This record gives sequence, structure tokens and C-alpha cells, in this order.
Amino acid sequence: MAVQVRQTRRKIAPVSYVLLRPALFALEPELAHHVTLASLKALERVGLAPVPRPREGCERQVMGITFPNPVGLGAGLDKNGAYIDALATLGFGFIEVGTVTPRPQPGNPRPRLFRVPEAHAIVNRMGFNNHGLERFVENVHRARWRGVLGINIGKNFDTPMEYAARDYLACLKKVYALASYVTVNISSPNTKGLRDLQAADQLDALLAALARERDELARRYRRRVPLALKIAPDLEQEQVDAVAALLRRYEIDAVIATNTTIARDGVAALPNGNETGGLSGAPLTVKSTAIIERLAGALAGAIPVIGVGGIMNGADARAKIAAGASLVQLYTGLIYRGPALVAECLDVLCGAARHPAARLGR
Repeated sequence: MAVQVRQTRRKIAPVSYVLLRPALFALEPELAHHVTLASLKALERVGLAPVPRPREGCERQVMGITFPNPVGLGAGLDKNGAYIDALATLGFGFIEVGTVTPRPQPGNPRPRLFRVPEAHAIVNRMGFNNHGLERFVENVHRARWRGVLGINIGKNFDTPMEYAARDYLACLKKVYALASYVTVNISSPNTKGLRDLQAADQLDALLAALARERDELARRYRRRVPLALKIAPDLEQEQVDAVAALLRRYEIDAVIATNTTIARDGVAALPNGNETGGLSGAPLTVKSTAIIERLAGALAGAIPVIGVGGIMNGADARAKIAAGASLVQLYTGLIYRGPALVAECLDVLCGAARHPAARLGR
């Protein structure tokens, strides 16, 4: 009977999302985002959220961390770390929260989030809207979940580019003790000038400063927290190779590929397709996977790649792994598929069909 109850609860989220998606899509996208997270948090608080099923043989060792499974939540869904416990009920092997900036900022004017349903895509120009480091740290402290937590850090929009490293260092110092790993976000297209930090000279200086601070914090806390760098999908091949060389020079622990794209291939003629901002979802799938493959080749196994961008089904997740990723992250696919996408990716990547015991949660 207990197994039957657990199975029933596990089915709540996918079935409910299929039924609820038309209502959510009738709402303005940013409102729907908040309604979804608030509802999941309410369900978690009263014990009605889905129960993740354990997966046998699904662990991955990456960055010196044991990940229960290779499917994670990408940054941006929970910018303030306010929904960690609720999101943990969906079965992720790791959760990344943020992007957080040193000071609170409202982000870009609304509307700033747009669906492109014909292409299973999203355009956003959020602009690192968040409540700032102090509130963020308070939220993370309150979370009960003790799984693998990534914290994604950025710069304030009004910090001059020549002082960008100060913002990243301030964030790194503040979140270091709370994070399983820290991601340095230099690839959002929605903060003016941010992507300039991917240029070789600027990236060299930034990574040098971050690596020095990481080593100092590791001595202070007697614990090395891995650093990951998140890059854009719009880099040329020689730029990807230059990034890879700097990652190796400064012993950065992982690279996340990729953020959203500024390209509009295949969506320019669709409603909302030409809105300013970063495009995510299905149109990003091939572009992101190509960057992963190029990075994996340039890094030759020295540094792991975390694949994100356009994972809309289990086959997309498998393609990212085949291209050289060690782990994958989901975001836009969740908006179109709901929690069922997590389970499908786990089935494909962890071979659930070969592990019937895992299917029953034993």
C-alpha cells in the first residue's frame, strides 16, 4: 500500500501540469512563472508535492562532487533562492539558483518574458532582477534541502565594466560557504556589456582574480568549492578555443554551455520571435550541442562540461551527453513539458528500463 501511495503522489505533478498548462499559458508569462513556483511551494509545505523516486546506478562524480543523478535545474528559474525545497521535490540531481548580484536590482522594464509556443521557445530580457545578496543568503540558509546546490553569480547592471570583477568577488565571498559549486555568469545578453567579459583579455583578468579568491577561501574554510563558468552559444570556434585555454590555465572546475542566444534562426517571423532578449528552448538545441562538442574537444577531458540549452525531451539530453557533457540542466523545457521532462531525461540517461527496482522507488 505504501508503494502505491508513493506512486500516486509521484504521478500528481506530471498529470496536473498537462491539465494546468493551458490555464498557465493564458496568464502573462512572468505572472505564470510566479504562480507556478508559489503553488509548488504551497504543495511542498503541506506535504502534497511529488515524491522523487530514487534512481539506482544514476550517480555521477563531477567537480569532485557526487551528484545523485545527472539532471539538474538551470539557473534563472529561482533567482532569489526562495523555492529550493519546493523545486527539490521534482527529482533533480542538483539545483542551481540565481543569478544573484551584490545589490538588489529590479531588472529590465516589463513585459520582459515572452513565449514563442509555435517554436517551443522563450525570449527573456529579465536583466538579473533579484533581491540582492543579503536576501539571497537568508533564503538559502532557510532551505532544508541538503542536496547539490549551485549558486549563480553576476554583476549589477550599473557597475562599470572595469569594476565588474569586484561584483563577482563580492558574491563569491558571500555565497562560498553555502554552495556546492559557484557559477560565474558572464553570458547573459540582458545586461549591457556583460558578454564582453568573454573576450580573451577581459576573461583572463576575471578568471585570475576569481581563482586567487577561490584559493584563499578554500584555505579559510578548509573546503574547496568548485567554480564553473557559464558561456554563450554565440561564440565563434576560435573564441570557444580561447575560453577553453583560459579555463585550463586557471583550473576552473567546470564550464556550463550554454546560456540563451541572441540569434533568431527559425523564429524571427513568429509572434514574439523578434523581441529583444535571449532566446531559449527548441531553437537553441543544435547550437548549444555544437558548442558542447567543441568545448569537450578543446578541453580533452581536463574540465567537465555541463550541458544546457534546448533540452525538450530525453533524446535531447542524451545528445548533450554524447557531445561531451557530464551533466545536463533543464529550464525552458520545463515550461512546455512540466515535471514529466525530468523523469523522461532520467529514464533515458539512467537506463530506468534496465533497473525495474529503481522504477518502483525501492
